Amino acid sequence: MTKRRPAILVLEDGRTFPGEAYGSVGETFGEAVFNTGMTGYQETLTDPSYHRQVVVQTAPHIGNTGVNAEDDESGRIWVAGYVVRDPARIGSNWRASGGLEDRLATEGVVGISGVDTRALTRHLRERGAMRVGISSIDNDPKSLLTRVRQAPQMVGADLSAEVTTTEPYVVEAVGEHRFTVAALDLGIKRNVPRRLATRGVTTHVLPASSSIDQLLATGADAIFLSPGPGDPATADAPVALAREALRRQVPLFGICFGSQILGRALGFGTYKLGYGHRGINQPVLDRATGKVEVTSHNHGFAVQVPGAGDGAVVPDQVIDTDFGGVRVSHVCLNDNVVEGLRAVDVPAFTVQYHPEAAAGPHDADYLFDRFAELIEGRALDRQPSEGRTHSEGRSNA
Repeated sequence: MTKRRPAILVLEDGRTFPGEAYGSVGETFGEAVFNTGMTGYQETLTDPSYHRQVVVQTAPHIGNTGVNAEDDESGRIWVAGYVVRDPARIGSNWRASGGLEDRLATEGVVGISGVDTRALTRHLRERGAMRVGISSIDNDPKSLLTRVRQAPQMVGADLSAEVTTTEPYVVEAVGEHRFTVAALDLGIKRNVPRRLATRGVTTHVLPASSSIDQLLATGADAIFLSPGPGDPATADAPVALAREALRRQVPLFGICFGSQILGRALGFGTYKLGYGHRGINQPVLDRATGKVEVTSHNHGFAVQVPGAGDGAVVPDQVIDTDFGGVRVSHVCLNDNVVEGLRAVDVPAFTVQYHPEAAAGPHDADYLFDRFAELIEGRALDRQPSEGRTHSEGRSNA
């Protein structure tokens, strides 16, 4: 077996991990984060929300099933770097069209293998997500550390314009068309419009710079605020768009970054989590039903509501905002982070996690049904009241 080229990983606090080059040979920098999923590495790599992040896979064996042409969540790999412990020598799966390392090399993704990812993950849990560098061309830790500390931080990073679509496109409804949704692409994943399509929803995906009038010009019955990378505190234009949609009573649904945008539009702040939630096994309580869902997450920021923070239990009460009452609808049971909001007086709701589950469990898929019900209820509200029964009023998200 050919000996691999040596490589090093250096964190901004100086902690260094030796390893071997994996993927492209070179040097890369970003924010070090860890993902606890034991499957779904292809969806992780192609998720735009990982833009400028170096992903550490906690599962020891990566690449076992190779890569294929169907599971990408966007048109390219977005991670800034990739860290694995024990890469598969051969990808083995009937759907595979190639190997993971070859794909990384082809797209110029610098990675490192042979790293003690358990020790690295424990370090990030204790110290928090931080800047990192990987190099297979410079094995001097001090030299690499200097460049790591010169790299930009994730706090204050405005990244939506770097991942959004350049041109609008349409994903047609499957079967009978029921509704039209305009999605503001802040880093959307392909499985979102797919899940909407199965509900009879045609989705128009528009660039992040679009105005509300451009979104509504599609004939949209509702607006979707997509996931994406970066610091939500920088996203003033999408926040202004969401506030205008709330004023016009346009139904709104936001996921992940979109949840943070809608949270800001409602008047709440956002903050950076210590090491974030990234994986497919996060327990979340749906307060409306009392059910606990196992959910897919990828977020390093969260919404701050009054009475919450520092692990405190989030109050289950109506919070007054400029747009009426709002409830915290979903809470992470690991750390009490706000994972969803539901407006009482306007047709809007959010979740901080990923009901499209790419990759991940399908416990939260029902949220797309809630969105369809919200749109349907709003459509009924706009119809003349004559001849309608009380049971035909607006559905709540």
